[in-house]
Amino acid sequence: MYEEIAEQQADITRLLLHHIHAPLTDTDYLRGVLPVPPPDGAIRVAIGAKEDHAPEQLLAYEIPVRQGDDLVTAYDVIGILRTLLTGTHLYSSDSVSTLMGMTLVRANLAAVEPAEPTPDDNALTILRTIVSPCTEEQPDPRLRGFLFLGQDRLRLYLDTEDVPGVIAADVRPSGAVTALLAALPSLITEEERMVVDSSDPHCSCVVDLTYW
Repeated sequence: MYEEIAEQQADITRLLLHHIHAPLTDTDYLRGVLPVPPPDGAIRVAIGAKEDHAPEQLLAYEIPVRQGDDLVTAYDVIGILRTLLTGTHLYSSDSVSTLMGMTLVRANLAAVEPAEPTPDDNALTILRTIVSPCTEEQPDPRLRGFLFLGQDRLRLYLDTEDVPGVIAADVRPSGAVTALLAALPSLITEEERMVVDSSDPHCSCVVDLTYW
């Protein structure tokens, strides 16, 4: 069950990435996907305006990755988010809290009718399937989520066969990206770099790579 949830979190993250630049609605952009640790089978999707990067500017929705016997796909998540981000929605006090400086809303999927995919969504599905066919081989490290922590600070949530749990790696998008990516698999497994961050429940430790 854990691996099924982990794989679904990774798939949803991968398929949502383009919404960093392409808005979900007119003004709402993807600013993070957070892998909720077991036993909960969920993701938290952080949303903000195009210029928003700091957590206190973001609104996060917690969405289960399973509804009944069915897995919730990235395409389902897009439709759910578009419904939640449009119109007026009332939430009970026990479904709203704060997390890492963000307002967190736990979505009730039974009360949400996902928006239909747009023609551009369908076009992207066709193109992505052609250029990135599915394979059984998983990348290592595998991206389980991410979150903008500032204008030039991005937290990557990764897992690897070499270390149990989810490792968070803080990187600088303006830094030496090519060199960082080449060294990333070895950097995140060096124990001396790992620091426990009790303020982030989505990882077992954090590795600071912002000096690259």
